[in-house]
Amino acid sequence: PPALRSAMEKVAGESVRLLDKPAAGSPNLSSAGAVFIMLKSALGAGLLNFPWAFNKAGGIAPAVLVELGSLVFLVSGLAVLGYASSLSTQSTYQGVIREVCGTAVGKLCEVCFILNLFMISVAFLRVVGDQLEKLCDSFYPNGTLSGEGPSLQHWYADQRFTLSALCVLVIFPLSVPKEIGFQKYSSILGTLAACYLTLVIVIKYHLQAESLSLREPPHPSRASSWASMFSVIPTICFGFQCHEACVAIYSSMRNQNFSHWVAVSVLSMLICLLIYSLTGLYGYLTFGEDVAADILMSYPGNDAVVIVARLLFGISIVTIYPIVVLLGRSVVRDVWVNPKRGAVPVAEVHERRTRVALTVSWIAATLAIALFVPDIGKVIGLIGGISAFFIFIFPG
Repeated sequence: PPALRSAMEKVAGESVRLLDKPAAGSPNLSSAGAVFIMLKSALGAGLLNFPWAFNKAGGIAPAVLVELGSLVFLVSGLAVLGYASSLSTQSTYQGVIREVCGTAVGKLCEVCFILNLFMISVAFLRVVGDQLEKLCDSFYPNGTLSGEGPSLQHWYADQRFTLSALCVLVIFPLSVPKEIGFQKYSSILGTLAACYLTLVIVIKYHLQAESLSLREPPHPSRASSWASMFSVIPTICFGFQCHEACVAIYSSMRNQNFSHWVAVSVLSMLICLLIYSLTGLYGYLTFGEDVAADILMSYPGNDAVVIVARLLFGISIVTIYPIVVLLGRSVVRDVWVNPKRGAVPVAEVHERRTRVALTVSWIAATLAIALFVPDIGKVIGLIGGISAFFIFIFPG
């Protein structure tokens, strides 16, 4: 899909403890831990779209050039945010923007944060819907139990039913609680799924190449242009997006020396660049112009190795989605609910009703959009545009 953070799974991959509240006590996060959390924040659903982005950019060379050019701004933004955090003594992205740029820009940041989280939720459901569709195909390759044809697909194998049932029976119960205790495990699943998918794509390309007597790299039907190269920037923004988490990560580090933070940022982005580039390169070489916006949709539904990748991504997203809902609820309360009530304490019953209402509204709205969006590329393109605020505009 064009452009979640990781979070597209990206915001989603980070720890709620780091994102949602200031660090308590003395900072004790090691450098290796900071790099790992940055990777967890960045690697995710955005990986599925990179082979498609390589094709849209006009080939391998233009896509890699755009990645390298964007990397300069990505690292610069992380460095600026870390420096601003040290000056403002704030430990959240919104807090830094509000302190440095003023209340009005701080409110704009919070609104963008909500929109970003909301569209990431849509992208997650779209990815899960695609994987459910392919999994159903693997069980019923002809679309039905008796093989009459795809036009007579059973209602319980329809994506609209399976995704809606998943939201009601699994995602909603996981999203309602005030605190979510499994976030420290779920974020690891996203990183594991991303690394596994990269490995599968590389291996499958070489196995396919060995089975053919002559293997030529795909040739784009259209020459690369500046417009085609810039059109994939939203995908890159979504893929490398970890800037919302970086302020909390920096504030939690033992060594907050600026040059040390820059080194952590550079190392994290280089590892992401390697994983994203390998996925984009080999996915594009495998399918050429026929590559789907979601690379997993390009593989057959009955491939056991790919089915494992689908399950890993599906499970990781189902467990990460509640984290996004929790973050979204928190920011919505900060922007709209809490200012109206001031410092008046909120009754437990009222808090529970508000929490359930926000959760139901969030899931229902994101599900409705996900069911009618043709492919995840449309969603990620929008997410990438919003991500530009966090990566380029606010740091600038």
